[in-house]
Amino acid sequence: MGTWIAPSIIERELYEAKNAGDWAAYFDVLARARLYLVQSRVQSDAHPDSVFFHPTPDRMLAVHTAGMLPAPTPETVFESRSLGWFSTVWAADDPAFLAVNPGSPAEAYLTTTPADLARWRAHADAAPCYGLPELKVHALFTGGPLHGDIAHGLAVGGHLAVSNGEFWNALAYHGGGYQHERRRVAKSWGITDRADWLATLEQLLSTTVVSPVWEFALRVRRVLASDFAGPVDVEHWRHAAEASLRRNAERAAEPQLTPDGVTVARPRPSAEVEGEIAGVKRLIGRIARYEQRFRADGLLPEDGWVRSVEAWDLGRASQMARWGIGCRYGTLHEGEKAVLRAGEAARRTYRSWGEFSAGYVLGRCLHFDEEEFGTWYTGGLAAHVTLTTDPASPWLNIPWE
Repeated sequence: MGTWIAPSIIERELYEAKNAGDWAAYFDVLARARLYLVQSRVQSDAHPDSVFFHPTPDRMLAVHTAGMLPAPTPETVFESRSLGWFSTVWAADDPAFLAVNPGSPAEAYLTTTPADLARWRAHADAAPCYGLPELKVHALFTGGPLHGDIAHGLAVGGHLAVSNGEFWNALAYHGGGYQHERRRVAKSWGITDRADWLATLEQLLSTTVVSPVWEFALRVRRVLASDFAGPVDVEHWRHAAEASLRRNAERAAEPQLTPDGVTVARPRPSAEVEGEIAGVKRLIGRIARYEQRFRADGLLPEDGWVRSVEAWDLGRASQMARWGIGCRYGTLHEGEKAVLRAGEAARRTYRSWGEFSAGYVLGRCLHFDEEEFGTWYTGGLAAHVTLTTDPASPWLNIPWE
């Protein structure tokens, strides 16, 4: 028992409280944790808004904390509820015991009398943060990779893992529970089946969700920085982008010889070209202002700049692979392949975790923030600070290359 390695901090705290005989502390941990119940997937699909109790023959209802969950399977799913929820729904004819992590050193078999339920409620009321993520790095100490290529690919999703309060290295992902995960991807991504998930995952891995205009502007500066081996003035950047856009417009107005023959020239209206140029110039100014704030806040070094915003797609791809597993839209094998692809693509584009993070936050801000420097920015900055300073962070323990 003394050499047992708890899967996560949750089970470690339960184990320590139990060993110390401190049941008040044990209940405090339970009140902050998600408690997962096993469900039949067929039954859950038929009744997506319900949770069913499946007691053992000796009248116990087993629940598990997040680190104790088995790998997802097609037939069985889990739903999570709080200790406070159990205290309010428990009926007189429900099981006589709530079995927490049965069979593990952190196990407890809790009686369910009215006095017990009142005690559960008291601990739940004293834990108002239930369900709200703590801005820290959460990891599986066992059951999830901590080093190697798969761990690197999982760490690419670090921003979302920290923001959502989830284990950064959980490939065998359950999240907030089967129906919770399905509702989340349906609401945020319009994903309602396997085909949707596969299509979205491929788009993210191919970095085709981020705006090609953003990437064009940043690519122009990368070329200039390479050519001149130094910082690029904003006006120089704007002029170079304009010249590139005008060349592209001129080429479109000329017949082109291709393997299929001569293509017909398709000249673009001058107003359209001028509008595009003006828009890219505005975008460059916007990026420059974000980068100025990034430097002031430590997201970029004093002379740093963002290479690409592909990180925003790749970070979400790493998480999307896991969300699909939690929704049973994809398998563990498919998720692993996707996570590896995300890590490989990130290494091709960026040279460090810091560069990757700045690209991720800029993509998020360009999409959502409108230069308000509101929660879309401050949340990204907070996750960056956590991932670059928390000693448990994979970004401090997994080499970029």
